[in-house]
Amino acid sequence: METIDWNDFEKVELRVGTVTRAEVFAEAKMPAHKVWVDFGQGLGVLKTSARVTGHYTPEELVGRQVVGVVNFPVKQIGPMRSEFLITGFADEQGHIVLAVPDGAVPNGARLS
Repeated sequence: METIDWNDFEKVELRVGTVTRAEVFAEAKMPAHKVWVDFGQGLGVLKTSARVTGHYTPEELVGRQVVGVVNFPVKQIGPMRSEFLITGFADEQGHIVLAVPDGAVPNGARLS
């Protein structure tokens, strides 16, 4: 495993936001959802593609708080421009389980 120093870690903007909208990403090559997340004042609502279909329907995502990396460059994913990276961990079957805060925190709060 490669190590990083504190300055490298500080560059990663891991923020909390609330899912405001989600829908099936029908055009995706692999099963995925389109997800819109409100990261609060300053960042607003950002969208991404999330391969979380093994554990979540679009309806189950709306209202959840999630953790996202918000300072990656925009990435084109098929017909969609992904504006952040939603975070999670693969379970034993390879399905992604979202990384989420254990309690409610303000949208836009940074991981510390």
